[in-house]
Amino acid sequence: MTAATPAPGESREALTPDELRTLFLFEALDDDQLAWLAGRGRVETRQARTHVYSQGEDATCFFVLLSGTVALSRQLHGDDIELMRSDQKGAYAGATQAYLGDRVDQAYPNTMRAVTDAEFFVLPAAEFATAIRTWFPMALHLLEGLFFGLRASDIIVGERERLVALGSLTAGLTHELNNPAAAAVRATDTLRDRVAHMRRKLALIADGRVDGKRLHELVEVQDAAVRCARDARKLTAIEAADAEDELGDWLADAGVENAWDIAPTFVAGGIDADWLAEATAELSDDNRRAAVGWLNYTVDTELLMGEIGDAVSRISGLVDAARQYSQLDRAAQQRVDIHELLDATLVMLKAKIPAGVRVVKEYQPELPLVPAYGAELNQVWTNLIDNALAAMDGTGTLTLATWYEADHVYVEVRDTGAGIDPEIRPRIFEPFFSTKPVGQGTGLGLDISYRIVVNKHGGDIRVDSRPGDTRFRVCLPMVRPSADEPL
Repeated sequence: MTAATPAPGESREALTPDELRTLFLFEALDDDQLAWLAGRGRVETRQARTHVYSQGEDATCFFVLLSGTVALSRQLHGDDIELMRSDQKGAYAGATQAYLGDRVDQAYPNTMRAVTDAEFFVLPAAEFATAIRTWFPMALHLLEGLFFGLRASDIIVGERERLVALGSLTAGLTHELNNPAAAAVRATDTLRDRVAHMRRKLALIADGRVDGKRLHELVEVQDAAVRCARDARKLTAIEAADAEDELGDWLADAGVENAWDIAPTFVAGGIDADWLAEATAELSDDNRRAAVGWLNYTVDTELLMGEIGDAVSRISGLVDAARQYSQLDRAAQQRVDIHELLDATLVMLKAKIPAGVRVVKEYQPELPLVPAYGAELNQVWTNLIDNALAAMDGTGTLTLATWYEADHVYVEVRDTGAGIDPEIRPRIFEPFFSTKPVGQGTGLGLDISYRIVVNKHGGDIRVDSRPGDTRFRVCLPMVRPSADEPL
């Protein structure tokens, strides 16, 4: 090679066979093969922050890195996702599938950028394909079978994994939605019955035995009862039992039927014996009993409407959590509230959290917003929490902690399970590695989490584990490096 640096994209003298042999990709080739490559390849340079090639363009060249740093990225739904960076001499990319010919779309599957000034050995795609077909016929058949076989299996497995993940989340969400929805249905049916009884009680009071002025006063009493029910304080079990006993005695003395059945309704609505005695003081015994029944249905109706309102609010909250979890209405990358993402993930996984597992939140107040891809981070939290639950085997404490330090936000997922065996700890972030039995888990969770945190967010994820205390710590930078700057 000469010392002179040509203009961007300009070719200069080719590498010699001996220089090609220093690249790991070509080190096993014989002299004739190296000479053939040297005669057909060229050396090109690219300046920092320029494209070597772009995704979707015709794949015309095979690139081998000689010096500098490059980054590979892909566009996905308008979002530029960085796949990797490398400064390793001999790293290659470009028309790597040229040997498959027209059986696959010969376009660059990603974009390569020169992060720093970079130099490449460039081989035309047609020449690269010829070399593979001519020199490695057996390897060609193996590569073809591997490529098409993996592509077919990836489609099948990918679809299955998406269905399993969707089914798991859907099952959890429908389980959570079922409780408030069923409560709302039950309360609505009971409310319909109570309103019918209240109309009959009103007829008993207003059949002519109570004058208009007194009826107006009873309506005011009804309004007061509604306000009491709306503002009633939640009593402890002992307080409620004592209040029901006292009110039940008063109702029984007043000749009210089913005194002990209706006393709990009044107590739940914040109404005691003194309140009822004052409200019905000027009524005859018959009218007092009718008025008490009417007020009971009034309070019961208000409590049922409150129950329906709570159920609908819970449903709305679950739907909001699902939207927050999926981030479907958000831009791909934006400043996100980490606490909102963690809480949404907990809601989605609530059905999977055993009764014997206690969830503790140690959130730092006023945690800064983080520039991130919210949906991907939720996948990280899902994987880490799911692994923590599996490690505890139904009993223990799951702790989610957050804090801010030195322009980084930290999230820690802790569990009190058996811990990770030191012998396998170095492998936990490897693709497809799993300690779970066959059929349980995919071995993809921690690998995906690592790539999302490290490659996509420029952060870090580490683990510290001992029996009874395993901690996965995620570090996210407050300022993302640009796509053309080293991480």
